[in-house]
Amino acid sequence: MSKPKFRRPQPEEQHLLDHLSVRLLLPKERARYAALMVEHHYLHAHHLVGEQLCYVVTYRGQWLALASWCAAARYLKARDQFIGWTPEQCRRRRALIANNARLLILPGVHYPNLASRALKLLLARLADDWQQRYGHPVVLVESFVDPQQFRGTTYKCSGWSELGRTQGWGRCGQDFYVKHERPKQLWVKELVPKACPKLRAESLPGAWAGVETTVAPRCNAKTHELKALTDHLARVPEFRSAHSLAYPLPGLLALVAVASFCGVARGKKDLAAFAATLSQSQLRALRFRRDRHTGALRQPGSTTFFRLLNEVDEAALEAALLAWQDQVLGPIPDRLIAVDGKKLRHSQGGELVSAAGAQSGRWLGTVRTPDKTNEIPAARVLLEQVQQRMDLSGKVVVLDALHTQDETARQIVQELGADYLFTVKENQKGLHDTLRELESGHAFSPSGSNAHGPTTRTQSGPTRTAPATLAAHDARTSGLCRGQPDRNVADRDPGKRPVAAQAVAPDHQRGPAALASQGAAGRSARLLEH
Repeated sequence: MSKPKFRRPQPEEQHLLDHLSVRLLLPKERARYAALMVEHHYLHAHHLVGEQLCYVVTYRGQWLALASWCAAARYLKARDQFIGWTPEQCRRRRALIANNARLLILPGVHYPNLASRALKLLLARLADDWQQRYGHPVVLVESFVDPQQFRGTTYKCSGWSELGRTQGWGRCGQDFYVKHERPKQLWVKELVPKACPKLRAESLPGAWAGVETTVAPRCNAKTHELKALTDHLARVPEFRSAHSLAYPLPGLLALVAVASFCGVARGKKDLAAFAATLSQSQLRALRFRRDRHTGALRQPGSTTFFRLLNEVDEAALEAALLAWQDQVLGPIPDRLIAVDGKKLRHSQGGELVSAAGAQSGRWLGTVRTPDKTNEIPAARVLLEQVQQRMDLSGKVVVLDALHTQDETARQIVQELGADYLFTVKENQKGLHDTLRELESGHAFSPSGSNAHGPTTRTQSGPTRTAPATLAAHDARTSGLCRGQPDRNVADRDPGKRPVAAQAVAPDHQRGPAALASQGAAGRSARLLEH
């Protein structure tokens, strides 16, 4: 290919360059746009994939150039090495890259510097247009140049970097590539300063992070990890008949567990979609069986997961998962134990109460709330079960205002040998007023000792009143009876309780997990040190 002779633009050409405008293609112009691409572009085709934008470069209404942008290539060795991200990061964050699929200067208007000026105007608005159309920006762009047709001068003059040449393969199907023997130059450019370090960082900047939520979860577990979990879950008893064991129960349970770890949380169809991402080696590690017609290892569908989740022994499954967690992670280091209940979506009112280590996030167990009751008795049952698996002596159990109950306090202190951290709100008037009086008058210790002074903090503001925080080892001096608990309300009707839950709390007191995770021991240190 001969090198074109250089010349500077004439005054009228320079005027044209100074007054170029770039706009998005209108829907009614698509047919004309595609026809020009097919007629004049050397590839004679205009096939775009994924998210895409098309632009027209004009001067006084006349079309001078066309540019198409679409989703980035799936995997490019040189590009991925340039960014420095992992294959999984590439899969989840690739939407932040756009590919300049077509750049066409129309016949009769090949003025000097027209291509580079048009490209500069395109890049100046591309990220904002992408944000408006698809809800996220693009921070890096890429393009391919056929060296048998062009030198890539336009990209070089515009500040792009050449990373080398592709391997000469073209994708012609979902997972099928054909060698075309025409390696392309690969050019890239950052639209945001230090885009590559940000793309390979452990977490994306907040404005970019939304792209990861739209990517379907995928199983990244190694085969030996899947085998170990499958073996551990073999202790869960099989409940199905022998003729329906194409998918052994331990493998199915391991698959559901791994799917949960990867963020699958919406139901059986999503579990089936996640199972479809497993490789043959991963399916083999789960001990799934082969299809007798194709010889390939089979993947379970949504109906299989429906039967599994409805009939599996919950207690046995929980015991197996907790034992596996202990084996992998070792002893539980947490001093703060957070207990909280959550209603399940699409479960006709189903509610679960769970316990977790506030510092490490370790799951400690879950109890389903019985029908026609609330989470108060369920939390007490859960604490008993946790006590059977680990010694709660010396621990601090953190619960929200719903659980500020005589019986719950007595159980934690007397039966479990633990401390508690409760929130008292204004509609539990007697206890709330007592604590306010103790706090405002002088320093006091909830345990009854003459230790350091008050630790309950209030949040100022014209309309906000912070609830008192109740932490105690001695329930009597904290305002809750340490003798026989008052069962008049709690036992008669768990839905009615002698505590309040309405005064506006500070932001950090929305739930026990949030309260504990922000350092309840540091925030109420003197309440806990006795």
